[in-house]
Amino acid sequence: MKFYVIGIDDNKEQHFSPEILEVITSNKVFSGGARHHDIVKGTLPKNYMWISITVPLDNVFKQYSVFEDVVVFASGDPLFFGFANTIQRVMPDAEIILYPYFNSLQLLAHRLVMPYQDMHIVSLTGRPWNKFDEALITGYEKIGVLTDNKEHTPSSIASRMLEYGYDNYTISVGELLGNKEEEIVTTFDLKDVIGKTFSFPNNLILQKIYTRPRPFGIPESDFHLLNGRVKMITKMPVRLLSLSMLELRGKAVLWDVGFCTGSVSIEAKMQFPHLQIYTFEQREEGRVLIESNAHRFGTPGITSFIGDFVETDISTISHPDAVFIGGHGGKMNEIVTKLVGVLNKDGVIVFNSVSEDSKSLFLSAIDSNNLILDQSISIKIDDFNTIDVMKAKFKI
Repeated sequence: MKFYVIGIDDNKEQHFSPEILEVITSNKVFSGGARHHDIVKGTLPKNYMWISITVPLDNVFKQYSVFEDVVVFASGDPLFFGFANTIQRVMPDAEIILYPYFNSLQLLAHRLVMPYQDMHIVSLTGRPWNKFDEALITGYEKIGVLTDNKEHTPSSIASRMLEYGYDNYTISVGELLGNKEEEIVTTFDLKDVIGKTFSFPNNLILQKIYTRPRPFGIPESDFHLLNGRVKMITKMPVRLLSLSMLELRGKAVLWDVGFCTGSVSIEAKMQFPHLQIYTFEQREEGRVLIESNAHRFGTPGITSFIGDFVETDISTISHPDAVFIGGHGGKMNEIVTKLVGVLNKDGVIVFNSVSEDSKSLFLSAIDSNNLILDQSISIKIDDFNTIDVMKAKFKI
């Protein structure tokens, strides 16, 4: 099967090349969204057939399958988060002949006369915040964002940025790009976008105006503490050693069991912003603590659960590649047993022991759950007790 995929903008008067016009005039079956149909219907041959691209897409591809050739109209560059990608995924053996146009972020950069070779691109069109949060924490100079008209509007994006202290960008919004009669391009301070409605489709480019601090190792005195108790937080050198043992650069999902202030998860998110992080804490006070600390240090995207970990429903949570146990409440064996049931085969568990009793509990728990002690390092900070930082893995 062959697809001709033609990229267009929102201009009501399309100017197609002779090659594309030949494709259009020599075919009978066409497809695209309702907006695309409105734009191109005057160019289509008589007695054409139109297959609307609507969800569920299975129905659309079922209609395609009875034809040898289909001409698809798509927005901009169909390989840029576009419909050509979908064709490749659903029908990998299909032949695709592509006629791309500028994608919407290219159009916005052109209108701004902005070189964009250094722009980092994130799509929030029907997607979660993860990649956007990662881009913010990383601190790219320019971030291009594809929006949607539901949860990820320019207003909601600006709100999230300011909520976590990222006021270090300006925001340029492009509305109805390619529509010569209606397109608008405006640059704002973030605060001026809050609550403002924009015509859809729209997109935006963030440009950094100053670099936000991103320390490697956050002093424990900078965190909001549990009842002001400095002994209840993992000290910075121990925290960094623990992160090293967790081997997070190549991991995707981190669980933090017994997070208390959230210092380990927040440090992990700051240093490895690609991580999905799930945190668990029995004390209700932990909810406010981790939220306030995440806002203070600019680490959105950490998901927290309050309650006894042993009794917490984890069936809908992504399985961990790495686990940090910050507290066990006397249930070390039960916690490790539950973790072993979901830990990915190359995963690691790290625990910081502050006493011989807790060390014995951890060693006993990993031994009874088919794990081995892979590494153990003792570290002493100032006048605090010596801490054993221990890493466990599955037996080979």
